[in-house]
Amino acid sequence: MKLTVTGSIAFDYLMHFPGKFADALKAEKLDAISVSFLVQDMTKHRGGTGGNIAYTIGLLGGAPLLMATAGKDFKDYKLGLDEAGVDTSAILVIEDEYTSSFFANTDLDENQIASFYAGAMAHAGKLSFESNAPYTDLAIVSPNDPEAMRAYVAECQESGIDYIFDPSQQTLWLSGQDLKEGIDGCFLLAVNDYELHLIEEKTRLSEDDIVGLCGGLIVTLGKRGSRIRVGDLEYHIPIVPPTEVLDPTGAGDAFRAGIMRALQLGLDWKMAGRFAALSATYAIENMGPQGHEFTRDGFVKRFREHFDDNGALDDFS
Repeated sequence: MKLTVTGSIAFDYLMHFPGKFADALKAEKLDAISVSFLVQDMTKHRGGTGGNIAYTIGLLGGAPLLMATAGKDFKDYKLGLDEAGVDTSAILVIEDEYTSSFFANTDLDENQIASFYAGAMAHAGKLSFESNAPYTDLAIVSPNDPEAMRAYVAECQESGIDYIFDPSQQTLWLSGQDLKEGIDGCFLLAVNDYELHLIEEKTRLSEDDIVGLCGGLIVTLGKRGSRIRVGDLEYHIPIVPPTEVLDPTGAGDAFRAGIMRALQLGLDWKMAGRFAALSATYAIENMGPQGHEFTRDGFVKRFREHFDDNGALDDFS
């Protein structure tokens, strides 16, 4: 199964605020916000949803193709993807733009306030599956330029490509109609619990309605794990406890990477969810969404410390 990842490539500037945002945000004044948070540190990392998902799939041995746009400052980023086993041949470098940038500030409760600069991502509509990823079996349409996301969904539907619809941060900016069109016929819808609530609100669809339109629904729940609904079946997936929590940025992307690789390996839904949960744990134990590394042998060993795989991962390591 050939995996193709679409989504943003970005540099992440990550900051940590030694307090709680809630203490500075007053409910009665949310219509006139003017606040500033003095942060303790800032680090720069490779990021963007497309890059993050592809990176972890690469570590997991899935050899994904990343179809995305990057800027003139992409050279060092590309080396990291190449080393992880990502096929970067479908990345279009826009020479007169900078790579997109994500600025995230995380507080003591792991809440985030973030901003995103589009840069080269605005050119993502120049790419297509037909021209750049013609042998795709399973794709993910993750946050990107909205017009490109619409085009990728339409192309997948017209070409019969199975795709995971992952609106994530773009859920707020996509219209209810865009969201309906992305959900209708997708192989999976992947969201967190807040995004699911927002989709229900914008589309006027219930969760049951949504499940009826697509092949399945994955909802990540943070510390409460995740749940997977496929038809009449629902699986509740626990987290794999981290040794420490350094940075939650990119955990959802690592989870999606784990799901895609598990499907590529032919694992059942329960096992796929657990596989993805461990992928996410590796991400939050390290700084930056691509700061984690592991061997496949090490991954299997840790997996088996928490779950009984009945030999399902024998061929993986």
